[in-house]
Amino acid sequence: MAKKSTRYTVTDGKMVLVLEVAEEGGFTVTAPFIPGLVTEAETLEDAFAMAKDCAAALKSARAQMARRRKRIS
Repeated sequence: MAKKSTRYTVTDGKMVLVLEVAEEGGFTVTAPFIPGLVTEAETLEDAFAMAKDCAAALKSARAQMARRRKRIS
């Protein structure tokens, strides 16, 4: 029988995160309102810091892709 994962939904008032307890310790972090955001963290504080960094990187990558598409068309 598969082990049920433990998940927590948390917010800092600006960002909603889903923390899933990882077997090796810490958390796998996703954000339901930011598609593609997946990172790992050891603590709640780290989860928000890592998620903010990941969100900024995703935003930058998406903007770069949009500029490339615009040049091609």
